[in-house]
Amino acid sequence: MGILKWALIFAVAALVAAVFGFGGMAEGFADIAQFLFVAFVVVAVIIGVLGLRAIKRVT
Repeated sequence: MGILKWALIFAVAALVAAVFGFGGMAEGFADIAQFLFVAFVVVAVIIGVLGLRAIKRVT
């Protein structure tokens, strides 16, 4: 949950910066939020695959 929390924080920071017109800052926050979101999805998929493999071994 930690990575997703940080992705949401940076996404909100990017939106706030975009509203106030801080172009470079908004772009930086958006890049960080996007990277963290992708990292969260990759980790979630890996954990899901490992969980399915563990269930198949038990049954």
